[in-house]
Amino acid sequence: MERVSKKWDILNKITSSGLVVVVRAENATVAKKIMEACLEGGAPAIEITYTVPGATRVIEELAKVYTPDQIMIGAGTVLDQETARISILAGAQYVVSPYLDPATIKLCNRYQVPCMPGVMTIEGVIQAMELGADILKVFPGEAFGSQIIKSIKGPLPQVILCRRVALASTMSRGGSRLGQLPSAWGAALRRAQRREITQVSPAWRRPLSPASMRLGKKFVYG
Repeated sequence: MERVSKKWDILNKITSSGLVVVVRAENATVAKKIMEACLEGGAPAIEITYTVPGATRVIEELAKVYTPDQIMIGAGTVLDQETARISILAGAQYVVSPYLDPATIKLCNRYQVPCMPGVMTIEGVIQAMELGADILKVFPGEAFGSQIIKSIKGPLPQVILCRRVALASTMSRGGSRLGQLPSAWGAALRRAQRREITQVSPAWRRPLSPASMRLGKKFVYG
């Protein structure tokens, strides 16, 4: 039951905080610096995307340094079950994909690792829930804005969604999930240059700039 309890511990931490930091870094050294900034700011989870060269190595190196109690490390932009398995073996504690791939969800369920597939339609949301996905990433969330969350949760209030939001637009918005986070979090992010934040609803992300190193934030909407 250890793996199962770990899975629910991870999901509880992500949904309780409502935030995942999405990182695109050029190497493990840069990723570690971002991780330190996230730790300082109190971020509970970080996602290393597979658009990063050598992402598996970055995940592996970070997993050796940081425990899940310090910060949870996930794999993002996972396009197939092979990449999902490799990332899990490297130390990823959750898997995020930009689309709905049944094989990836089944693999994650097999190893009791939280999975966040990308969806956009009601049909996709229902299919993902039936496959056993834990959090659904509205992607591309930018296409419809925050209204898409309300529209989906109208007929499906039981679904947990996540969506990406730009740091610049959410830091100043009153009542937003990000606005309720400690100010140290935003300050720490700003100190790690060239970054991007994503909202977790469970997960949607948009880069603030085309910089090689980006932080993204996701807000989770339960």
